[in-house]
Amino acid sequence: MVNSSVVSYISLFVTIIMGMYFLNAIKSQNGNKVVVNRENKKEMEKLTKLKSINLTEPLTEKSRPTMFKDVIGQENGIKSLKAAICGPNPQHVIIYGPPGVGKTAAARLVLEYVKKQKDSPFQEEAKFVEIDATTVRFDDRGIADPLIGSVHDPIYQGAGAFGAAGIPQPKSGAVTKAHGGILFIDEIGELHPIEMNKLLKVMEDRKVFLDSAYYNSEDPNMPLYVKEIFDNGLPADFRLIGATTRNPEEICPALRSRCVEIFFRALLQEEIEEIAENAATKAGFKIDSISKKLVGKYASNGREAVSLVQLGVGIALNEKRDIIKSDDIEWIIENGQYSPRPEKSIPEEPQVGYVNGLAVYGANMGTIMEIEASCQKADSTKGKLIITGIVEEEELSNQSKKLIMKSTARSSVENAVTVLKKIFNIQCDKYDIHINFPGGMPVDGPSAGISITTAIYSAIKGIPVNNKVAMTGEISLHGKVKPIGGVNAKISAAKKAGSKIIIIPKENWQDIFESENEVKIIPVTNIKDVINIALSSDNNSEILLDVNSGVDVLSAESI
Repeated sequence: MVNSSVVSYISLFVTIIMGMYFLNAIKSQNGNKVVVNRENKKEMEKLTKLKSINLTEPLTEKSRPTMFKDVIGQENGIKSLKAAICGPNPQHVIIYGPPGVGKTAAARLVLEYVKKQKDSPFQEEAKFVEIDATTVRFDDRGIADPLIGSVHDPIYQGAGAFGAAGIPQPKSGAVTKAHGGILFIDEIGELHPIEMNKLLKVMEDRKVFLDSAYYNSEDPNMPLYVKEIFDNGLPADFRLIGATTRNPEEICPALRSRCVEIFFRALLQEEIEEIAENAATKAGFKIDSISKKLVGKYASNGREAVSLVQLGVGIALNEKRDIIKSDDIEWIIENGQYSPRPEKSIPEEPQVGYVNGLAVYGANMGTIMEIEASCQKADSTKGKLIITGIVEEEELSNQSKKLIMKSTARSSVENAVTVLKKIFNIQCDKYDIHINFPGGMPVDGPSAGISITTAIYSAIKGIPVNNKVAMTGEISLHGKVKPIGGVNAKISAAKKAGSKIIIIPKENWQDIFESENEVKIIPVTNIKDVINIALSSDNNSEILLDVNSGVDVLSAESI
């Protein structure tokens, strides 16, 4: 009897303790809920207040293109982009070009355009998902990857519903969010190699396959949608448009092989002026002609032009004017330490040992490259070879050794000396030869080969080089003119600089060059053809051209 009473008291005591425990737990839960609700309400009030504050729309946003015609100077690039994206079988695309020329705007516009095409697979709800490769970060543990997607394993999830049940939770990335639309990756050349390899796999499979040590396909408690994702992958059928300011050879070859490559060119001065006028108009201001020319001279792209105009608008507004004056832009240029665009022109007169070479710099931008040669009989038995200017060297190193490679510009000079001896029987070792690349531009690459050879030949023979001629091409030891890259950018630079005759390798010839009216584009196969054209005693000599044979004959004295 006594034992039974003791047991009853103990049971009652345990029941009271358990009841108090659960009562406190319920109170604590309700208390936490009240605290969360109170904190949520306070933060929502702050967020609503922040959203109610709006500044005026920046001029850069007002000036953003809304139609293809607003993307100034890129008609050919947009035509190529439409051809790649608009159609029943859209392609992946890489757009090369300088910053601020409309790559992102064109990509956005082409998606809106293609949605309206009846034979396009893009539907009306297709998304344009934009991501910047320079800011993409991922976690080595696979718990955070905004581009590809990731898995939140239970160990990282805390006490949430999935974590408590031991279920991994898949999280979609930009490739899945862009499913059925366009994934635009800006500065794609900066993407981390690991992310690049993941992206290539997704582009190949059109799915994202995730993995987790916590996933068990035999677990009957595994939610159906989680099982479907791990077994069959997340959908990621999109079209990639990557934009970069790098050169093609700097981009991952595996990515390039999967994409159509499109080139946006640098803007001309008059196109920059048009952008400046449009920006001023959208801001409700006028801009005089001198101010426009100043903007065109000092701004290298559309963003810089809009920034200059925006500052000009601020000055005019503070002085109660509705017009931007040249004094405003001059003050902005001086205080902002802007540099003028590197505009080069051909010399006014033919010169001995001076050649208008052609080069490409930056994002496929062409320019005239001055090449000077001076040759004098050597005082000693063997002459000297001197090369000046910014001539690059390449350094390769590992843990055991360091290798410094000679620049290909110097190699081109040495090739030129060999060609002159072999083809023209000129004993260059009897001369002190000085080759100079003025202008402060780094010189690398073999495309200056025929220009260097022509400059040295001119200096030794004392024959002036036609100042209206510009040239580009690699030279072989047998005097053959070999193909080079960036020929279209180089031709545009030569035309702008005032050249009338442009020599290119025959292997770079395109039929479209036949319709060129401003200049004569001559394809050549041999250095003798180059010398015949460039070393003309009469600048008005008529060129007789046979494109198929690659032989050019001048009415000048033959060498």
